[in-house]
Amino acid sequence: MSSRTLPLLFLGLGGEMLYILDQRLRAQSIPPDKARKVMNDIITTMFNKKFLEELFKPQELYSKKALRTVFDRLAHASIMRLNQASMDKLYDLMTMACKYQVLLCPRPKDLLLVSFNHMDAIKDLVKEAPPILSQVDDTYRQLIEIYTPLSSGEFQLIRQTLLIFFQDMHIRVSIFLKDKVQNSNGRFVLPTSGPVPHGTQVPSLIRLFRCNGEESRRFQFQSGGTYSSALRPGSLEMFGDRVIKLGTNMYSVSRPVETHMSGTSKNSRCAMFQVNTTPNPLAKEELNMLARLMGGLEGQKPGSADSGFRVNLFATDEEEEEALMSRPDELSYGVLNIQATKDQQSDATLSRIMGEFSEQDDPAPRACSKGDDLLAMMDMM
Repeated sequence: MSSRTLPLLFLGLGGEMLYILDQRLRAQSIPPDKARKVMNDIITTMFNKKFLEELFKPQELYSKKALRTVFDRLAHASIMRLNQASMDKLYDLMTMACKYQVLLCPRPKDLLLVSFNHMDAIKDLVKEAPPILSQVDDTYRQLIEIYTPLSSGEFQLIRQTLLIFFQDMHIRVSIFLKDKVQNSNGRFVLPTSGPVPHGTQVPSLIRLFRCNGEESRRFQFQSGGTYSSALRPGSLEMFGDRVIKLGTNMYSVSRPVETHMSGTSKNSRCAMFQVNTTPNPLAKEELNMLARLMGGLEGQKPGSADSGFRVNLFATDEEEEEALMSRPDELSYGVLNIQATKDQQSDATLSRIMGEFSEQDDPAPRACSKGDDLLAMMDMM
């Protein structure tokens, strides 16, 4: 598992979230000033300096529930509100789009180009807001500084970590189904045509060499695909042509997007449910890390009833309600509600939770528990 995976995953999911929300705000004819405020508020929170400091620290990838909690908080960092069914659909679309991008990346290092495509689109969304633009530029610089020196092997480890994270997600998305890049069981179709990765040759030739390195024989074979020469490498600078299209906005052309649960067998669904509910021996540490991130998310206070509005990711309210009722329990993320404010009631709740973790994990005295660090940190927020 790579300790450098979380920032790329967060930027990928965050970029896809912004694409979807931008499309829905336009589809629901939200006034431009309100729509702009929503996008600016979310992007400001997403690129908060303290938040990114925690995000870019080397660390293990969070569980699906913990990451969903971060994005639930992020999506509600403005006057916009989402019902649970719409939030579920939003997260499903985000995760399946990112999984598709990771699977189809020509080279592991191209994961960085995918992140830059997301960043380029986010930068375009806030081009008229210089303070937010400065936050985005700072993130570009961090990405370049941290990730460009990494070796191909380190990027392969990042890609493998991402694939492990996405491996149990098989949600059908209408755009992918219509484009014939996803099967009816929710699994993606890997192409057998197009340009090969940069630095490789079109498959069709086998060469044999002698011990001294001289070529002795050649064999031609049919590769079974229609491949072409590699494209030029994409730019890893702050400005430049990324070449690959993975990570760009696939909702720029307006078309309805639906999600459906794949036909998972009863045994695998039960197994997934067991994985989600088994006590995590690192739960205490994960809660601490998540609270640090939540502390960095200086979200906006909920707007008044007059200024706030709800966004629906379904065509009608009836469809949204039906989706909520029909969603399998094992596929509904139990969002962890962490309120990083100095509040006696929340402090008491967190103390109780941390006490339960302490009983499960170790018999160490509470004075030595990392849960105390969590509560002290929240008191300082």
